[in-house]
Amino acid sequence: MKVSMIICDDGNYPEIWRDCAMKGAELIIRPQGYMYPAKDQQVQVSKTMAWCNQVYVAVANAAGFDGVYTYFGHSAIIGSDGRTLGECGTESNGIQYAQLSISGIRDARANDQSQNQLFKLTHRGYTGVYANGDGEKGVAECPFDWYKTWVNNPKLAQEMAEKVTRKTIGVSCCPVAGIPQPTEEEDELLELTNELDLS
Repeated sequence: MKVSMIICDDGNYPEIWRDCAMKGAELIIRPQGYMYPAKDQQVQVSKTMAWCNQVYVAVANAAGFDGVYTYFGHSAIIGSDGRTLGECGTESNGIQYAQLSISGIRDARANDQSQNQLFKLTHRGYTGVYANGDGEKGVAECPFDWYKTWVNNPKLAQEMAEKVTRKTIGVSCCPVAGIPQPTEEEDELLELTNELDLS
């Protein structure tokens, strides 16, 4: 079985999961230290990424209180169809296991039709393209403008992200030691921009 690892926050970016899967990962292990109130979101991320990438997922999340944070636990093993195969509770040192099928995941990747996201992403619309005589394998070209920009002009992609988020790495409402906070003028400009952009 081919294994990849995604550590904690990196697991919040679908592109990293897809990169691991496209490089052949059949099991992705994700050690993480997430605390409340992000429990529901983090459980959903693991299930969704398993299904979207036809990959088993093993999540090892911290549990208990460390004097500052309360971690929600719920370490789990997720099947390549997004279903939970085994899950711990909130206990410290919980153990869970599940049987993973190498032949099963390889057969699904080779033979699944409508739920074969890895194949369909690079063979977009293949049934219609083939039926219309427009090609043998669907559309291979990436149809996503932002991804093309990110590959060809990373600085422009960064500016595009800042346009819909913020331009500074720090935020005044949640200061982080050592990270510069925005100036008062930058805060006012951001607030004004958000108020005026009603689209």
